[in-house]
Amino acid sequence: MANNGKGRFSSNTGFIMAAVGSAVSLGNIWAFPYKMGANGGFAFLIIYIVMAIFIGYPLMLGEISLGRKTGKAAIGAYNEANPKFTVNGIIETIVPFFLLCFFCVLGGIILKYTTANFCDIVHLKWGLRSTNSASYYEAFVSNPKLTIIFMLIFIIATAIIVLRGVQHGIELFCSLAMPAVYIMLAIIAIRSCTLPGAIEGLKFMFKPDMSVFANMGWLKVFAVAGSQMFFSLSLASGALIAYGSYMRKEDNLERSAAWIPAFDTIAALLAGLAVLPAIYAMDIRPSQGTGMLFVSLQTVFDSMGFMGPIFGFIFYLLVFLAAFSSCIGLMEGFISTIMDRRIRMGKTVNRPFTVWIITMLTICGGILVCVDKMGLNSSMWKPFGMDSWLQVFDLSAEGLLMPLGGLLMAILLGWSRRGYLDDEIRIGSSYKSKWFVDICWRYIAPVFMLFILVYQFSSYFLSNMGWFQTLFG
Repeated sequence: MANNGKGRFSSNTGFIMAAVGSAVSLGNIWAFPYKMGANGGFAFLIIYIVMAIFIGYPLMLGEISLGRKTGKAAIGAYNEANPKFTVNGIIETIVPFFLLCFFCVLGGIILKYTTANFCDIVHLKWGLRSTNSASYYEAFVSNPKLTIIFMLIFIIATAIIVLRGVQHGIELFCSLAMPAVYIMLAIIAIRSCTLPGAIEGLKFMFKPDMSVFANMGWLKVFAVAGSQMFFSLSLASGALIAYGSYMRKEDNLERSAAWIPAFDTIAALLAGLAVLPAIYAMDIRPSQGTGMLFVSLQTVFDSMGFMGPIFGFIFYLLVFLAAFSSCIGLMEGFISTIMDRRIRMGKTVNRPFTVWIITMLTICGGILVCVDKMGLNSSMWKPFGMDSWLQVFDLSAEGLLMPLGGLLMAILLGWSRRGYLDDEIRIGSSYKSKWFVDICWRYIAPVFMLFILVYQFSSYFLSNMGWFQTLFG
């Protein structure tokens, strides 16, 4: 089905690079290494890979196939498959907006650190070499005017790429940026692993620690690995369905759905090798929040002498490109749905108008996060009983809506519309994995996604959030 002039990828490689760009983000850079080390090391990695095969690949195949078959973004695609599941399209349209509201702020902070390290290279006064990394981070985040300025630069740059369309914007940028990200990750990983004391970081990642299963329980470790895999692949974020709707009919959907999780896992492992050995070499223990990314790692770079700013610049540049390409995918997933609506109303696609409307909405959400100082020292506002607006957007999207979207998709493809995508997948391949995918859609994915949803809700919303007690207590 034609997508009514919204755009189309010129090649399958361009699509894969764009999809990988949407998947490889901040979650790969610091969340994956930390969670891997804290949840059994190499044993966690094996569980993660198994989840990527049995859950990631089938749902990835489902999302891009649904997009290509219908030629529409999330709402239109689900409505065409089964009008009763239109609500899942709405969920997958809300998710990218919530994620964009704080991703663009984090992107602005990364941009600040990239430019600051560059200034240290060329000996300009705007660097951070002579300051304490923790004090520098707190001073910057505590200044809403500065964070808003950098957030605006980041989100407007994102809008400009999306404004250029699928081929000349998204595909072109991701085809250049993603290979650069992997090259820079490899450079930093090699340097990190050769630092004195780096072996402890490698042990943290790769030494199987079975005691964690006794302390935490197998189910919790499975849940952590699954939720990380799901978020890392950008499933149920609207981006993959939108990108799927721009694919060429002759492209092999099975092969594409396999390459994306593979590239994403490689990026996560390289990120772990780039981050954890360096952290342990400085006798710093990793933290899960932004402190590891902006405080601990900057401390490592500061200790490297004259080469520190160079490696710091390379590292934050690659993180910037990863965050940037991810935000491009999120924004496209959002605006593609709006363009579908304009088409249904008999109006022109008008990509520029749609892009700037979404940009302005994102800026409003980003300003809330900036004024809230990224939740530093806890928000004085306590929105919805949570600690910060960052937490509101993050937990609403990652903690609730994304696993719910995955569950509904598995039910749709495994039970409501069995075989709905078979003809579409067979256009470009023999669909050899059909028996495997059908089992996963029908039995494995629904059970697992329900488990993830219950775990996320109980661990984040019931245990840590005050809003549930506020509303129902």
